[in-house]
Amino acid sequence: MTAPTINGTRYPQPIDALLPAARDLDLPEGQTFPSRNRLMREFRIGAPKADDLLARLKAEAAEPVTTAAEPAATDPDPVPAVPESEPPAAEPVEITPAEPPAEVTPVGHPDTPTSRAPSRPAAVWPVVLLALPAFVAVWSGWVGLGGLTGFGIVHPLPGIWDSFSINSAITLPIGVETYGAYALYVWLSGRVPGPARRFAKWSALGSLAVGALGQVAYHLLEAAGVTVAPWWITTAVSVLPVAVLGMGAALAHLVRSHD
Repeated sequence: MTAPTINGTRYPQPIDALLPAARDLDLPEGQTFPSRNRLMREFRIGAPKADDLLARLKAEAAEPVTTAAEPAATDPDPVPAVPESEPPAAEPVEITPAEPPAEVTPVGHPDTPTSRAPSRPAAVWPVVLLALPAFVAVWSGWVGLGGLTGFGIVHPLPGIWDSFSINSAITLPIGVETYGAYALYVWLSGRVPGPARRFAKWSALGSLAVGALGQVAYHLLEAAGVTVAPWWITTAVSVLPVAVLGMGAALAHLVRSHD
């Protein structure tokens, strides 16, 4: 059995040839357009071609129907047109150029934040000039106090490097003052957890106070001609390296903690 033909041609045929036959399809009651499956089945075409054909049908239905304009009814008694008189020529109006608008000065609202130019950071190089004389005075004071409290020349590598010696008094300025500067930085940086900041604050103030008391003790003993410090001063100075080690380890732990 051969497939039906439209216009004497076997399927499939172009959309323009299928469009009239698609319009004449009998549709169930209440259905405006045939379904894509029915177009595919009736005209033996694929899904893309059926979609195109269905779109063409819907486009035709959406186009407005235009009717020929009816001729205007002729008036049996036309009224002769009265020629209109030309209007008088208008007098030229002189146009004065508008003045440029006055410059408006923006008024800032008291509650509205105004943008400010980024300020340059303060210079820190003067700190170096301040630190140099302080370093000389603090270093000599701690080393002198260490000599009065039993700190002195030691050989840290006996049997390995017998000629190597070091004055243990330098551990005082290095430990106390370095920790004080580091704790002060941690406290004022504002980039550490709360417990670390509080610990850094009080330990920095304590370290600076101990450093000041050490300088006072050395100069008083030196002015009095004392060659050996009293026992209570020796006790306090001798525990400073251990105290600095403990506070430094605790601060390093708190800085890395997020609790």
